[in-house]
Amino acid sequence: MKKVLLVLAAVALFTSCGKTLSGGGGEVTGVRSVAFNEPAPYGMVLIKRGSFEMGPADKDSLWGINPETKGVSFDAFWMDETEVTNAKYRQFVYWVRDSIIRERLADPAYGGNDLFKITEDKYGEPVTPHLDWSRPIPWKRANEDEIRAIESVYTVNPVTGEKTLDPKQMVYRYEWYDYTSAALRKHNLDPAARVRNTDIQVDPDEVIMISKDTAYITEEGEIVNETITRRLSGPWDFLHTRIVNIYPDESCWVNDFNNAYNEPYMRMYFSRPVYDDYPVVGVSW
Repeated sequence: MKKVLLVLAAVALFTSCGKTLSGGGGEVTGVRSVAFNEPAPYGMVLIKRGSFEMGPADKDSLWGINPETKGVSFDAFWMDETEVTNAKYRQFVYWVRDSIIRERLADPAYGGNDLFKITEDKYGEPVTPHLDWSRPIPWKRANEDEIRAIESVYTVNPVTGEKTLDPKQMVYRYEWYDYTSAALRKHNLDPAARVRNTDIQVDPDEVIMISKDTAYITEEGEIVNETITRRLSGPWDFLHTRIVNIYPDESCWVNDFNNAYNEPYMRMYFSRPVYDDYPVVGVSW
C-alpha cells in the first residue's frame, strides 16, 4: 500500500511540473505588467499622442529662403476642457483653508485635539502624523478652543466690518522629488559607484555639491523661497519644497486696469455665485 501511495505522489509531482513547463513550452515569453485603464479626469479631454512640424510653414517671401523645420513628437496628455473657473478654484482655496483649520485644531495652542491627526495605523504601529479628513470640522457646535482655531483664518475689515478669509494665511506647501538628479552617477552616495571606468581612480573624499529648493515661513508670516547649495548628504537632498500664496489677488481689477471702473469686480468677482462659471483671475500659475 505504501508503494502505491509513493508512486501516486511521484506521478502527481511530475504531472504538476510538466504542466508548469508546458505552459510556456520552455521558452522565454516574458511577464506582462498589469494593464491600467486611466479614468478620464473630470472636465478634461485627452490629447492623443502624435507629432507636428515646428517652424514656419511658408518660405521667406522676401528672399525666397526655405525655413528649417523639425518634427516634434509628444506623448498623450490631459488638458482642461475650459479655463479653471471661480467655482473650481474656490474648491481648492477651501481645501487649503480646511487643512489649516485641522492643523490648528490638533495644535496644543488651540486645545490640541489629537483626533484630528492620525499618528498610527490600524495595527497600532506609529506612522508619519497626517490629517484625518474623515473627521468633520465642528462648524456649528464648537467649543471655545475650536472656535478660536476656526476664526483664526478669517479677518474682519475694521471699517466695513466685512468678514473674509485672510489672504496672507492661505498658503500652500508642495514638494517634488527630482528623479533625474537623484539618478546621476555623480550623485551616488557610494563614491565607488560614481565612475564606471575602472581606469579612473575614484577619490572617496570628493565633495559633491547639490542645489536644493527649500521654503519656510518666518515668525512674521513672510514666505521665503530660496535655492541653497550644500554638500551631498542623502536622498532627501533631491526633495524640493515650495510655498506659495494661493488666494486670488482681487486688487488686480483696479491695479491692472486704471481706466476702468472695476471696483464691483474687485469686491464680488471671486466670492459671488453669479461669477462661479467665469475664469478665475488674479492667480499666478
